[in-house]
Amino acid sequence: MVLSEDFYCDEVLSGRTSVRKVFETDNVLAYHHTRPFYPVHIVAIPKKHISSLLTLEQHDNELLIELIDVVKKVASQVQSEYGACRVLTNLGKYQDSKHLHFHVFFGEPLG
Repeated sequence: MVLSEDFYCDEVLSGRTSVRKVFETDNVLAYHHTRPFYPVHIVAIPKKHISSLLTLEQHDNELLIELIDVVKKVASQVQSEYGACRVLTNLGKYQDSKHLHFHVFFGEPLG
């Protein structure tokens, strides 16, 4: 099986992989990670394909603000419930799926 370069477009946004949604707008989706690395692990993605934080264009500014607003809402919810959280995005070889996404997580790594 060949792994996709863009799991989010190919699997999540296409509907081929079902997810447990946490928050959604017309342009952004936040959901529980399908293979969590932490006890609480939520991913927030733009519904438009953007490869990474570094490939954002000037015309993506409104979408980025909406994405960050969703990340902020999810992080606030996690922090309220658990007392803390982390927000992370990966770049380069650390970015498994070539689609801009933010992780909001709490707890120590699983396994």
